[in-house]
This record gives sequence, C-alpha cells and structure tokens, in this order.
Amino acid sequence: MSVQYVLDLQEVDETQIAAVGGKAAHLGGLSRIEGIRVPAGFCVTTAAFQRIMAAAPSIDDRLDQLSRLDPDDREAIRTLSAEIRRTIDGVAIPDDLAAAITRALARLGEEAAYAVRSSATAEDLPTASFAGQQDTYLNVVGSAAVLRHVSRCWASLFTERAVSYRLRNGTDHRKVDMAVVVQQMVFPAAAGILFTADPVTGNRKVATVDASFGLGEALVSGLVNPDVFKVRDGEVVGRTVAAKQRAVHALPGGGTREVAIDSQRQEQLALTDAQAVRLVQLGRRIEAHFGRPQDIEWCLVDDDFHIVQSRPITTLFPIPAADDLENRVYLSVGHQQMMTDAMKPLGLSMWQLTAMAPMHEAGGRLFVDATRHLASPKSRAGFLEMAGRGDPLTRDALETVLDRHDFVPTLPDTGPGGPPGAAAAPIETDPGIVTELIERSQASIAALRHDIRTKTGPALFDFLLEAFQEHKRVLSDPLSMQAIMAGMQATWWLNDRLQEWLGERNAADTLTLSAPGNVTSEMGLALLDVADVIRPHPEVVAFLRDTSDDGFLDELPKLAGGIEARDAISAYLDRYGMRCVGEIDITRPRWSERPSTLVPLILDNIKLFEPGAAERRFEQGRQEAQQKEQDVLARLRALPDGEQKADETKRMIDQVRSFIGYREYPKYGIVSRYFVYKQALLEEAERLVRAGVLTDKEDIFYLTFQELHDVARSNRADEKLIQQRKEAFRSYQALTPPRVLTSDGEAITGAYRRDDAPTGALIGIPVSAGTVEGRARVILDMAEADLEPGDILVTAHTDPSWTPLFVGLAGLVTEVGGVMTHGAVIAREYGLPAVVSVLDATRLIPDGQRIRVHGSDGYVELLP
Repeated sequence: MSVQYVLDLQEVDETQIAAVGGKAAHLGGLSRIEGIRVPAGFCVTTAAFQRIMAAAPSIDDRLDQLSRLDPDDREAIRTLSAEIRRTIDGVAIPDDLAAAITRALARLGEEAAYAVRSSATAEDLPTASFAGQQDTYLNVVGSAAVLRHVSRCWASLFTERAVSYRLRNGTDHRKVDMAVVVQQMVFPAAAGILFTADPVTGNRKVATVDASFGLGEALVSGLVNPDVFKVRDGEVVGRTVAAKQRAVHALPGGGTREVAIDSQRQEQLALTDAQAVRLVQLGRRIEAHFGRPQDIEWCLVDDDFHIVQSRPITTLFPIPAADDLENRVYLSVGHQQMMTDAMKPLGLSMWQLTAMAPMHEAGGRLFVDATRHLASPKSRAGFLEMAGRGDPLTRDALETVLDRHDFVPTLPDTGPGGPPGAAAAPIETDPGIVTELIERSQASIAALRHDIRTKTGPALFDFLLEAFQEHKRVLSDPLSMQAIMAGMQATWWLNDRLQEWLGERNAADTLTLSAPGNVTSEMGLALLDVADVIRPHPEVVAFLRDTSDDGFLDELPKLAGGIEARDAISAYLDRYGMRCVGEIDITRPRWSERPSTLVPLILDNIKLFEPGAAERRFEQGRQEAQQKEQDVLARLRALPDGEQKADETKRMIDQVRSFIGYREYPKYGIVSRYFVYKQALLEEAERLVRAGVLTDKEDIFYLTFQELHDVARSNRADEKLIQQRKEAFRSYQALTPPRVLTSDGEAITGAYRRDDAPTGALIGIPVSAGTVEGRARVILDMAEADLEPGDILVTAHTDPSWTPLFVGLAGLVTEVGGVMTHGAVIAREYGLPAVVSVLDATRLIPDGQRIRVHGSDGYVELLP
C-alpha cells in the first residue's frame, strides 16, 4: 500500500488525527456537517513530515537535547529551537512529494490564493488545546510559494512557544507530528471567533461572538478589540461595540497588510444581531457534532458564514452528569476539605462510597448538589447562614444564583428545616465524652486491621463494602456530631456575644489556644519532639541533610545516635504516618510510604527551635488562654447583669475547650481507615501485576472501586481505559474548580461585599486574631518549603499534613478556607494571625514580598 502524502479535506475525519493532525481532522469533520461551509482544501499528511524529519541531519541529537531543557530556560529553548527550525526548513522537498502537492493545487486552481496552516497531532485535542503554538500563513499565491510555506509550517512545530508549551505539559517532542492544511482563501467583510459557551463564566447556554472587519488575523493577533455579542436562547442578550481602528486585508499579489478603518466605520457593528444569532445556530450544530463546547473561527462572505477552524474549549470546568435537565447548584467538596487538587478515579470513588452525602464527580473533583436545600424556604436561610459562617464567598455565590429567581425553583418544605448538622442536640460539658468517642474510633480501626488481613481477591472487595458501612456508622455517630457542633457553636457564641458586650472581635481565637485533645496540633508539636531527639547527634543531622531516599530509616542505626533517631521517627509514623498532602485522595503517597517527606520539616525544626519547644509552646498557649478567660470574665462582671453574662460565658469557655479539639479527630479517623484500605488494595494490585493482569500496581489508582472489583473478579483489565484516565487526570490538573457550579456550567466565585479595608489590600476571612508583618513565602508544594523565623506562609490551601510547618510560622494566608477549616483551627491553636479565602493570593503576593496580615480584620497589605 503506497504512502498517502496528500488527502482532500473531504476524505478526512476526526479519527485520523495521527495522519492529519488536530486542525485538519476537525476541518474534515466540519465539512461533513450539513449546512456548514468549509473552504475547499487538502492536507499534507504527517507521513510527509516524517519523511522530511528522517532526512534532517543530526535531528535526533537535537531532539534529545531539547527534551532535557528546563521549561524556564528561555535562552536555551530559543537557541536550540531556532537551530531545529533552520535544519527542517533547509531540507529540500523530494520531487514526488512536491508533485503530489502541486497536483492537489492544480485541482483547486494553481494560481488561486491559499491559507497554509499547521496541523499538529497534539493540537485541538479534547483535553489540551495547543492553539497558536504553530504557524499559519494567509493569502499565499503560486505553487512555489505554497511549497515554501509548507516547509515553514513543518519547522513551526519547533517555535519557541510550541517547545515551551510541550515541555510544561509533559508532551514528548518525538510523539508530535506535523501535517499542513492548504485551503482556498476567502476574503471576508468580517471575521472573528465564536465560543459556544461563555469562556469567562463557563455558562454553556450563553454563546459569545467576537467580530471585527476584514481577516480574522486582526482579532487573533490582538491588533483590534472586537465587537462582542452575547447570545442566549436565540436572542442577543448583550452587545459591546468596539472602536475597530485597524483591519488586516489581503494583497492582490499575495500576503496581507494592516489598513486603517475610516473613522466613521470604526464604531459600526461588524455583524447585525440577526447574523450573530444565525452564526450561533451554526455553532450549536458544530458543538453537537463534536460533543463538547467549541472555539470556532469564522468568516462572513456575502452574508454567508464560512468556518475555517473549530477546536474544543479546554479551559471550561466540566459539569457533573445528571439524569435529567433540571437546574442544579453544586458546591465544591474540595473547598470544604482544603484540597482542591484533582483526584484520581479510585480516590474519587472511595470518597463517594464513604461520604455521608451523595457526591458528584466532575473534572477530577467532587461536588454536592445543594439545590434542594436552596429550593426549600425552610432550609434555605439556615443553609446560607452555615455556608456564610464557613466561607462568605460561597454564600455570596449562592445568593448570586438565588437573585436570578428563575434558576432555583421554590419547592414545598419537607422534613426539618435548617442546614445539615445544625440540628445536633445540646451536650453537657464533659471531657469524658471525647475520651469515649476516641476509644470507640480506635476500637473500630483495630477491628478493621485485624479482619482485613486474610481477605484477598473478590472477597476483599465484598469485605470493604461492609467496612464502608461501618466507616459511615462511626462518622454519623450522634454523640460525635453533638461534640463537633458543641465546639463550633460555642466558638460562634463567644465571638458574637463578646463582640456585642465588650466590643472585642474574635475573642475565641485566644480562648482556644492550646485546647486539649487536638490530634492535628499535637502532630505538629510531636515533630518538634522528634527534632529534640535528633538535634544532639550531628552525624545523624548531616546524614539527613543529604538523604532523599525513602529507605533512610534502615541506614540510621549505622550512625552514632541513629537508633534513637530511627525509633523517634518510627514512633511518629506509627501515630501519624497515614497522613499526607491531599490525604482525602486515597491514592496520594502517605508519610509511612514516603517518610523522606518529613526530613526537611525535621531539619527546619532542628534549625529554628531550641530543645523543649513543644512543651513550652503548648504551656504558653494554655496560660494565654487562661489569662484571657480571667480578663474577659472580670470585664463582663463590671457590666449590667454582669454576673449572668460572666456565668454564661464561663460555661461556653468550658464547652469550647472541652470539644473544639475533637473537631479534628474524625478526619484523623477517616485517614487512618483509608490507609488500611489502601494497603489492602495495593496488596491486591501486586497480585494482579504478578498474574499479568496489570502492568503497574498504581494503575489501580485510575480505576474506580467498582471497576477494580470487576478486574479482581475477571482477571482482565482495560489498558486503554487506564491510559485514557491518566490523560484525563493530567488535563484536570490544569483546571481550577469553582466554589459554586451550576448545571449550566457557570462557575461562580463570589465576592466580598466589604469597604472596611485599605485601598489595595487583599480581602479574606479573619480566622485567627493578631497582626503580623513578615516575609511572604509563597509555597505550593510542602516539600519545597524553606522557611526562616518570622516568615508568613502564603499557599493555596492547607490540610492537616501542613501542620508541622505551622510551628515555625509567624502568620498564614490561604486562597481556600473558612473559620472552621483545618488551617484556621490550627492557626488559632498555635496563635498565628491568619487570613484565609484570599482570592488569587499565591498569584498576587510575590514570593519574598513583605506583607502585613490582619488576622482580626481579615485583610492582607503588601508593604513597600
């Protein structure tokens, strides 16, 4: 069978990306849609590119060098990519290949004008749009010029921006080929871009049309601001007219030029409303064909639309699947759990199977459907109140949806009102209750460890399904819910009443310092004790500075003081080794699996603290809380009805100190159980690898629990599905999940409705009192933390695994969080001024910038 170097676009469809690249595959698909006009043309296939690459001298060595470059080394990328482009451009097109191209040109009209456009195999894919990474040439006239520009398109696979993009996205340069599309030019009166979903809000029902005069190159290159039409349900619902001062027109002999637009035409609309609506109707047809929202380039010629490109919009956050077309409002689980990263399929399905409420997956994240709570008048107010206490941005986003009136229907009240958990009955202040709850949890986990040991194959999965019911029974223990709510409600009561009576904001922050029984804050202090054991042994300290091997514990006994060091770290791992960053995702590596994660934290503790720091810090916090209690009660007694106010306040102080520490324990219980589940599932994965069913044991992370159960039963795995899941996960990692998402796909962030902060300050939620100035350390990966005394941590979110870092901080700023989320609770325990839920903090605060954190007032200032 002879190699096909040229294919007519009519012969191409979306299944041929490997042969014709993403752009040509989409154009071929477009040409098959009834009513869609695509300029005639052909594709020079990737087989032609591969032949040219094979003839390019020293290309393999250069590609090897390219793959080793740092994505941030722009100078090296610029130099090497230019060399590769020159090499490819210098390869003569073989006679038979040139003849195939000129024959195709002859069929269309050899002296006509053409657009010559790159079409890479990694371009315009559903999960990654490489738009603008390679070159396009317009109004190319004559076969010699077309051949010359085909060579340039091949070379453009190695433009600096294309190379950088592939390096950052982990795309192998050798696995991307280049085809070239050659199409007849159209000379439009207007051109532009149609987004079949709103690219800003994500709303799938609102299409956006950008339009300007002349060729679309003026808009794509940023030369002009376009007119913008918003179209919904066949009607223009918004319109912005731009002053279009320039346009790009074709020259008679080939090429293009910029021209000035007459001042009287500049603010004329490039399209009529009727044309915009008609264009969107075409766009909906294209969207239906490809099965997802599209970014479409169009041209208007004699009142007729020609489509010259369509690619998926890859920046939209996916919508949870639903069985009906009813309007829904979803809340992000990740924002509540302080982990907004993408999760792998096994992690998602395990959380769904063990959660107390139904959860829906989209974009590698989980969401709860809040529609019914919002639709019922009885539950709506309480639900909004609870949401607002946790995160004002979430409440504002929900109110934005409710203000539209027609989106969330009002349903008849059924069942009790109020938000979930708010109805927990009052509880007496008895520290013995917490002791009993912890003992119950520990007994349940011990039974799980004992009973799971002999389970394997399908029997393991049957056992785990039963274990998940026990998991949920422990979580839903009424006494546990009462204890959690008692601590939270006492905190709210103290903050509300003491502000009302004494004018003091966030008094509970000091009153909860060093509250007993907080397993997470104890975890941070316990690592200080580990540092105390290691600090006197310089040989161990030197060894730890140089190690990155997770087997380092086995090497420690060879060193002076190494046995003591190993025993201290091992004891710490016995109690806390089930924790890790992103711990709600069972697939994340735990500290016990990767103990080297703790080494930088231990070394920081050795450097930053004196011996005995843990006990001193806890005692200092306890004394500050005790002094605050005495001060508050004395001031209350001096007020009218002071004795009664003081007595009520004393009861609430006792309640908050009895129960607020327990707030962190259920999560500890969850991740303890998760680690048991994970170890059993990985043993099963190793069995499947030995049986030749799986290639790698961690392939199970890309299957749901039920799919893995099926694999264990059948001893057959779908390798293609696992690969697809890996690619999807990589694409989800690039997405930012919204706090609130509607079934229309609209991502709603919410806003702070405040005017009490200085101009330029970054506003957030005040969660731990005090004001501190210091150097901002913007850290997105705990493993890269390098802190000095007085530093303020700025990060996206913190879960309990970040706690050991907190002991060395002066303050905390996060992008996600609420008054009762992990980072806030631990910041108060440790007395760190903290502001959370600061939108885009990691982008707006440069690393090393001096900042002032106002933990009582909820804002952050950037200092000169």
